[in-house]
Amino acid sequence: MAILTQAEAKRIIDKALSYAKADETSVSLTGGRTGNIRYARNSVSTSGEADNLALAVTAVFGKRSGTATINELDDASLEKTVRRAEEIAKLAPENPEYMPMLGPQTYLQTNTYAESTAKIDPEFRAKAAFDSIGPCKTKNLTAAGYMEDTTGFTSIGNSKGLFGYNRSTGVDFSITVRTADGLGSGYANPDVNDVTKLSTKAATEVAMSKAVASVNARALEPGKYTVILEPTASVELLQNMMFSMDARNADEGRSFLSKKGGGTRLGEKLFDERVNIITDPMNAELPLSPFGGGGGGGGGAGRFGGGSDGRPQEKVTWVEKGVVKNMPATRFWAEKKGIKAIPPPTGIIMMGGTESLADLIKSTTKGILVTRLWYIRAVDPQTLLYTGLTRDGTFYIENGQIKYPVKNFRFNESPVIMLNNLEALGKPVRAGGHLIPPMKIRDFTFTSLSDAV
Repeated sequence: MAILTQAEAKRIIDKALSYAKADETSVSLTGGRTGNIRYARNSVSTSGEADNLALAVTAVFGKRSGTATINELDDASLEKTVRRAEEIAKLAPENPEYMPMLGPQTYLQTNTYAESTAKIDPEFRAKAAFDSIGPCKTKNLTAAGYMEDTTGFTSIGNSKGLFGYNRSTGVDFSITVRTADGLGSGYANPDVNDVTKLSTKAATEVAMSKAVASVNARALEPGKYTVILEPTASVELLQNMMFSMDARNADEGRSFLSKKGGGTRLGEKLFDERVNIITDPMNAELPLSPFGGGGGGGGGAGRFGGGSDGRPQEKVTWVEKGVVKNMPATRFWAEKKGIKAIPPPTGIIMMGGTESLADLIKSTTKGILVTRLWYIRAVDPQTLLYTGLTRDGTFYIENGQIKYPVKNFRFNESPVIMLNNLEALGKPVRAGGHLIPPMKIRDFTFTSLSDAV
């Protein structure tokens, strides 16, 4: 399916709006192609490609709203969908927090689309899988991987004259490599907008080296250790923290940013002064959709999808020199509190230094290198205490060198505490839809051992 152009999308949205009889009406139109290839035990198991096109209409009477969706775009179907949304709206209860729809907005011209990714075909996917499987078979290792590519568009419009359109592409690749005896495991998980920046062979070689190096892991006593967290290890903890910064939760005492007795910690220094976190839709390595505001965050690989209320995305400083500078807020809460309605963060960028992962290892007298954290679960939302496990390559460091692999640990740690125990930051790299530096952290808490590889 061809991606609809801006003119084609606007024509369909305008046609749907022409049938509207509600007080306010909004339309979102999304579509695109998703392709994938999956392999395990050095053999491709599935591969496919799917096209999708969907239109959603939201009709509002007063503070009552209803939404209907359809994937047929002829005039009769569009009118039927508008009528159905209006019928639902009249039956719905009032939403006391409903905010009137926005009028025309000015959006950034972000570069979320890469023609190279849009041209991916089954032959390309097969070669990407072969480039990963081949080296593993040669060295008697076992590969299990998955690559998914998306090419799509999102367009929004409403009866107040708002209109937005964006094309986007993205590729996610994950690879796990195991040794023949199953005792060694390695992992890599790059993602890009432009597939020319992805090498499945290079990513697989990283996972292969970790798999071979992690055989015969030794047990270390649980406790507090200096750790070097690769971006694939820290990204989910940081993401969880950023998505917990909602202004309303803080005001209502349900957040790590809430003060005892009332108020928030906005403007307070909560982290090491080297911690600087922003979002920037215009960042060349991590471009984002120009409009947002529909809900929580997600990966920054430019996926197509709806749910936006049309607020423009802009560069936002969330943390500067350890100080909390901004919190996301819905339009309702922002109006109530007299603050700016900033959409939730997507595509987190944590500033770092110029050192490589190898440099951080060389500067470590004693510590543990962590490739990945997984099965992360919340223990205490108000302190952001999480628990989870290390996996796919955990190594003991001594006098600047990796000495031997160690058995995996269960950890109990808060990203807030983690970012106060910062010793060094490396150069940020893209991981999980974010730009995250490798980090050296002191006193990271491991509570028990795990026999998992």
